[in-house]
Amino acid sequence: MPSVGLGVQDIRIHTGTEHRVLYVAKFVEAVYILHAFEKRTRRTAKDDLDVARHRMRLLLNQRARRPGYGGNHGEGEADPIEWERLP
Repeated sequence: MPSVGLGVQDIRIHTGTEHRVLYVAKFVEAVYILHAFEKRTRRTAKDDLDVARHRMRLLLNQRARRPGYGGNHGEGEADPIEWERLP
């Protein structure tokens, strides 16, 4: 999903309702789940895209501040990213 950020992909889960998981897997240390939600319409809600964009920015900012994680090729174990709880 380039509208969220470079390298962001989605998993589509088809059950009685539609679900999406937005993630980024371009960093060697981890796969980061940015947002998971239930789709109620054909179009992805702006609020869901905004949450994923915000979390992507947090991830990139946190990686830029960590030694050895400034680019796409980090080494060692990463500290967990603390997402804020959303209603």
